[in-house]
Amino acid sequence: MNQSADERKLHKYFFILYRLAEMGAYNRTIKASTEFLAERLGVSQQTASRYLVGLERVGWIKRIITAQGTLVRLSEEGKKQLKRVHSGLSVILEAKYPPSLTIEGTVFSGLGEGAYYVTREAYRRQFIEKLGFDPYPGTLNLKLTTEYDVEAAADLESYPAIVIEGFKDESRTYGPVRCFHALVNNREKGAVVMALRSHYNMSVLEVIAPVYLRGKLKLKDGSRVKVTVLVDAGSDGGRG
Repeated sequence: MNQSADERKLHKYFFILYRLAEMGAYNRTIKASTEFLAERLGVSQQTASRYLVGLERVGWIKRIITAQGTLVRLSEEGKKQLKRVHSGLSVILEAKYPPSLTIEGTVFSGLGEGAYYVTREAYRRQFIEKLGFDPYPGTLNLKLTTEYDVEAAADLESYPAIVIEGFKDESRTYGPVRCFHALVNNREKGAVVMALRSHYNMSVLEVIAPVYLRGKLKLKDGSRVKVTVLVDAGSDGGRG
């Protein structure tokens, strides 16, 4: 998704807000001349002045211009913005697992077995209950061609997953399936499923979704696809 000019500007303001807090403006009023601020930020005085004006305009700082210099202090809204960033960073830096990872692969045609497994009623009921959607009868098969993507897929083995329990019927035993919610090409919601069929290794990623992904995303064999895998640390990390 493309960012607007206003969003890009706000992202730049976060760094300026951080530097002002670092200079003491979080808990008290500081004197911050544009010359001093420009030196700390490595920009021109004109740019530093523009940053201060912008921060004041969005309500993140309080600024008073005096004969002795510019007095600056973070507003409550500015403090709230920094706390949001701190909270987000704490989750990322302290988490045992990343909140998401992106894997890229090339579409290829499988043997059609995905539809057979996905439509087994005992699996299907659990997909609906645990993933929140009734999967289209088939899987999108992606061949992983780079070492990075193969390693990323292998890492999923140790991440907490949504476990679809295995079962038996009169003819055979079906093993458990580990699943992760996912976003395909930043557009369509689905899930990565692991161990639907044992003859695929970690160089293949299988994706299910409530829609026919090939048709919805206009994919064909050879199309490159990005899958953002969402890791839920609260899920059962067992292998079943």
